[in-house]
Amino acid sequence: MPHALLSLITYLPLAGALVAWFFCRGGAAQDLLARRLGLGTSLAVLALSVALWCGFDPATPGLQFETRLGWISDAGISYHTGVDGISLVFILLTAFLTPLAMAAGARSIRTQGREFVAAMLMLETALFGLFSAQDLLLFYVFYEATLIPASLMIGIWGGPKRAWASLQFFLFTFGGSLFMLIALIVMWQQAGTTDIPALMQAGFSHSLQGWLLLAFLLAFGVKLPLFPLHAWLPDAYSEAPAPASAVLSGVLSKTGAYGLLRFGVLMFPDAAHLFAPYVLALGVVAILYAAFVAFAQTDMKRVVAYSSFSHMGMIAVGLFTLTAEGIDGAIFQMLSHGVVIAALFFCVSAVALRSDTQQISALGGVARQMPVLALLTMLFTMANIGLPGTGSFVGELLVLMGAIHVSFWVALLAGGTMIMGAVYMLSLYRRVLFGGLQGTVHLLRDLSLGEVAVLAPLALVTLWMGIHPGSFTRLFDPVVMQAVHHGATSATAALSADSALHLAAR
Repeated sequence: MPHALLSLITYLPLAGALVAWFFCRGGAAQDLLARRLGLGTSLAVLALSVALWCGFDPATPGLQFETRLGWISDAGISYHTGVDGISLVFILLTAFLTPLAMAAGARSIRTQGREFVAAMLMLETALFGLFSAQDLLLFYVFYEATLIPASLMIGIWGGPKRAWASLQFFLFTFGGSLFMLIALIVMWQQAGTTDIPALMQAGFSHSLQGWLLLAFLLAFGVKLPLFPLHAWLPDAYSEAPAPASAVLSGVLSKTGAYGLLRFGVLMFPDAAHLFAPYVLALGVVAILYAAFVAFAQTDMKRVVAYSSFSHMGMIAVGLFTLTAEGIDGAIFQMLSHGVVIAALFFCVSAVALRSDTQQISALGGVARQMPVLALLTMLFTMANIGLPGTGSFVGELLVLMGAIHVSFWVALLAGGTMIMGAVYMLSLYRRVLFGGLQGTVHLLRDLSLGEVAVLAPLALVTLWMGIHPGSFTRLFDPVVMQAVHHGATSATAALSADSALHLAAR
């Protein structure tokens, strides 16, 4: 059973999607049945993921819950899955956010509920497969599989510009993944396998590592996104319905950072040192640029979208400090950002659905009519700007501790995300929640019990991550420490070899 647990977690959502699609056809009653089936399936997967967490040994940095089956065996390709501490935390994040997004969809997704449930569950399976894949071709298959349900959720249930936003998202991501496919083929040609643990030990030449890392940067930089590959993000996040925005920003964007970590920092440490100054610069630019643009927005969801972009720049900085503190901080920031940004999209959506507008100028005094929303939104706003006691503070602190080892100026400029974040998020909060009543705001009703049930777990986890971060860092820190030590040893060996060659030439 322990070996089958990961496979059960991965494919149970797909089974739920198929049942909902084929057996819940009909009118409103069948639509409601599909929604209940989707919520029940995602809650069952969450329970299984917690069981996976309980059975995981954090003291072992290697793979656990492995499954290896023959696939294209003659070509060195297999169905190989397993989790280490890094994979596990992203599986937990996915399992946690999906039922909340499913529950939020009960109010915001008013048509085609069966199709929505099927798309959400298919996306969950693709994300689980992506995070647990230990074969590069299998990773690529699941990575591409996320595109279909995500694009459909934007294109079918999105706002007025949903078709354009969906097309942008699909083309940018699909175009970027072409570079991953090329890198995959080159690596298979060189090593004769696509097994990730084998590729980690393949010993690619330094020049080839550089080209491979460049290909992965282009592939994952789109999804992260890295500046200037972010053009798809504002429209996709602002046009998508709240449940899709929560999953897109909370989990799907993390697949880019996860890929850069796996196939950049961990697999090609020598090339990562070469590229680090450029990625750090792009990360700092993203932090500051997105913060300034966020402040100029007039649409609530676009403010939150650019806030997400700014924080993803902070994650890129943490990864390419190539220090244990920085990488730990980047992973922790991915988790905390996933929780907080999903909550902010839910809060903004609650106001937009009631007032029928996302324009900041049309709102004001919402706190008088919706005090519970105002309280929860204040918590998530403070978490987004890195208030001590919340998870974001821990992640940003660790990233800055890693950045200070690299450059004082990188740490100073990256720290600007806290200052700029406070400016645009508190400005948004003041203008929407306080001030004089605007338009029909006096008719708004406070959060329902269902909406509180969605936001309360997010609030609890935000505080849990800030008060007891060790619950999460102990899972992935052994993997990071081992990788950083290996990278340092590799770099030292390479430097010694270059010195020997230089002396021999003399």
